[in-house]
Amino acid sequence: MIPSLPRPAIQRFGLGIFVLGFFVFLFVPLVVVAVFAFNDAPYPTPPWMGFTLDWFSAQSEQRTGLLHDRELLGSIATSAWVALWVTVLSVGVGTCNAFLLERFEFPGKNAVALLAMLPLVIPGVILGISILAFASRIANFADETWGLELDFLRPGLPLVILGQFSYIVTIATLTISASLRRFDRTLEEAALNLGAGRLAVLWTITLPYLRPSMIGAAAMAFLMSFENFNTTLMLVGSDSPLTVLMYGRMREGATPVLNAVSLFLMVASALLALLLLWRAGPQRGQPAV
Repeated sequence: MIPSLPRPAIQRFGLGIFVLGFFVFLFVPLVVVAVFAFNDAPYPTPPWMGFTLDWFSAQSEQRTGLLHDRELLGSIATSAWVALWVTVLSVGVGTCNAFLLERFEFPGKNAVALLAMLPLVIPGVILGISILAFASRIANFADETWGLELDFLRPGLPLVILGQFSYIVTIATLTISASLRRFDRTLEEAALNLGAGRLAVLWTITLPYLRPSMIGAAAMAFLMSFENFNTTLMLVGSDSPLTVLMYGRMREGATPVLNAVSLFLMVASALLALLLLWRAGPQRGQPAV
């Protein structure tokens, strides 16, 4: 149907109901979690018992707020540390992958591209178990054969970083490749004809053009790593990231402090998204170089 033509009333009504239902399904659970982070009750669900900030700031035998819960704060720091490493590795390797797939021709290129996308369709639990089994076998072989203790291949944060990186790098590769595919290569050729070296062209022309997509890939990688649960649960050691710790506490008996953590993460994610939109706004009207 041509968008400019008038639509039947039943179609407009149906579209409105669909959009309303979609946003209700998407945002109502988030609003409930945010509201009950301030509920003056020892449980994170209705009924409403009054307003309180205890689940953020309290420090007593009965209640410990987020700001005084060392275990929760430590898990947030652990998740941020893991996400930082995953982001750096994913953007760096994803950028190299993008150049490999978009700028070079070699036998089996299509097969390599297809294999690079496989982690996206493998369930996180299966991916985590596979990485754990493979890494453990290598560590056991090194220990039995050469007496080497490869602790980074045992369950722990290095293996969590490796597991998350194995599929998040695919997202970064797709994001950066899409931007590189649209790049006008005549700009590079002109710079080379004027005497610039390839490294100078890459640093002053190509990478500045890719910067918005690299920043977007970094933001996605950080958030995906921070909220990952399935793969992390299979590979974690004694230092629990936030998602694993929250899962454990939910099984023991949740309190509204978990709602407070969720609200904190929602606000942080929204601020990050707004920052990216603010940075991307002025760049839309700018030339590539």
